[in-house]
Amino acid sequence: MDPTTFLIQCLNAVQYGLLLFLIASGLTLIFGIMGVINLAHGAFYMIGAYLAFTLSSLTGNFVLALLLGVVLSVLFGYLLEWGFFSFLYEREHLMQVLMTFGLILVFEELRSILVGDDVHGVPVPSWLAGGVELGNGMTYPVYRLFISGVCLAVALGMYFLIKKTRLGMMVRAGATNREMVQSLGINITLLYRLVFAGGVALAVLAGMIAAPVSSVYPGMGNSVLIICFVVVVIGGIGSVKGALVAALLIGFVDTFGKVFWQEAAGALVYVLMAAILIWRPEGLFKQGT
Repeated sequence: MDPTTFLIQCLNAVQYGLLLFLIASGLTLIFGIMGVINLAHGAFYMIGAYLAFTLSSLTGNFVLALLLGVVLSVLFGYLLEWGFFSFLYEREHLMQVLMTFGLILVFEELRSILVGDDVHGVPVPSWLAGGVELGNGMTYPVYRLFISGVCLAVALGMYFLIKKTRLGMMVRAGATNREMVQSLGINITLLYRLVFAGGVALAVLAGMIAAPVSSVYPGMGNSVLIICFVVVVIGGIGSVKGALVAALLIGFVDTFGKVFWQEAAGALVYVLMAAILIWRPEGLFKQGT
């Protein structure tokens, strides 16, 4: 493998890993803080992709569609937690799994009614349609660099929010001991709704920015959900830093596995998960980090 090809594969691995982080960070926050196993998280990714298709068609502006989609997803997540997930906290995990799986079926049926079952494409904005010259006549798409840039910006924003703000302090405390947080007079109900709304918005944003490179199709959130749970398990439940490290690890293992050992590439990620869990059963990082 020549250096240019190696660089391209590294960029692909980073872009895939950062996109996984964007989805999985919301999942690990919801699971780690609220204690809810949310199988519908992959459906939020699908909703984001269909929002990108619909809003970009209506507005003619991809950036405006992204902004509108994030705002709508925060409102949707807030209302969904108020009307549905707030009743799941005291339920057993089996009940949570069954009820959130039911949500997947509801969202898929609504998608079929509202948008149809066809596969759609979202055009890359013209100002992001070019490529960056890497040498040897090879280029790398600017839009993929844009995806990585957006994910990095969100990761830095999440770090600042969680580590440097009062809200982040409450989130970290809630992940560690929710009863103590509530006894200190913090509105744990509002905190849960904000966390859930933020988790939904992260998954929706990931679906929106991924739509131009992966197309938009029914059931696209199902495979993403499985790999996101792998990220959460490897990184440590409730750890955003762990989700970032785990997602990048998976990105490199998956990308270079497909290059060097295509027949076994699909299993390598799960071998990685098994190896890390044998070494550290709780994951790479502790909850709340």
